[in-house]
Amino acid sequence: MSATAPVAPARPADHPLLHRADVLTMALGAALLSCTSIFVVLAQVAPGVSAFYRMMFGGTALFGWVALSGRWQAIRSRDVALALLPAIGLAADLILWHRSILWVGPGVATLLTNFQVFLLAVVGVLAYRERLAPAFWPGMALALAGLWLLVGAHWSLVDAQHRLGVWFGLASCLAYTVYLLSFRRALAGHTALPPAQFLGLMSLLCAGVLALWCLADGEAMALTTVRGWLSLLALGLLGQVVAWLLIGRAMPRLPASLVGLLLLLQPALAFVVDVLLFGRPTSVTDWCGLVLALAGILLGALRRRRPLPPPVSG
Repeated sequence: MSATAPVAPARPADHPLLHRADVLTMALGAALLSCTSIFVVLAQVAPGVSAFYRMMFGGTALFGWVALSGRWQAIRSRDVALALLPAIGLAADLILWHRSILWVGPGVATLLTNFQVFLLAVVGVLAYRERLAPAFWPGMALALAGLWLLVGAHWSLVDAQHRLGVWFGLASCLAYTVYLLSFRRALAGHTALPPAQFLGLMSLLCAGVLALWCLADGEAMALTTVRGWLSLLALGLLGQVVAWLLIGRAMPRLPASLVGLLLLLQPALAFVVDVLLFGRPTSVTDWCGLVLALAGILLGALRRRRPLPPPVSG
């Protein structure tokens, strides 16, 4: 998934060592996020099933962490209503993204989902009357050029399933944008729950939506192998909880430009591990495409005037 997390206005670190620790914490969180798509492949279950267990394990762990930390608040019906739309948006995103992972590989699928930064920019212009940063259009051009080198240049050589996986990866951007915007709105003064507790509530609601999807789609939800259990536990606990607790802690202390650069470790590392672990055939053209796409996404994510409310993600 794309790299976004609970944030507050950035403030400079009080000491160089603190700044360095925050950078390392942020980088570790992004590195853990890059592993989520890999766990989806290793689990060897249907896309909806891996998404369900990620949300169930992650949501349960988040609830436990909030309760143990003494910050638990009573959940009202209003909180559940606010969490429903982002739960549906994230469920759609995970179904599309996990299927894309299985069909085009973790690296490209994760990169495709990160194109949501451009959709958020469009929403900012249309709904919030923002002005695009000067680097936005060059960033989009670079990202599209990189995408063409990665998938477009070989379009006629891949099968129909691979092509559909690319479209699913791009479609996940739309669902993820719905999730981000609705989650932001809920946290912008509409719920009294701590962010981690609200994220846990949304995660469990999302798990419920995904369970309904799996039943309707005929996906077997039972985990029958140790590998499946371990992979999905790691997906839920590391990707849904630990990674975002690390990122949420470090992000407010770092400049926005550095945050954007560090979060690009997620798709970059996912691509590298896809090559090293799963033997993805990769040419010089592919590496050039990856660099161009990442550079374009970074430019597209640069802070704009009157920025959108801070994002929160699992």
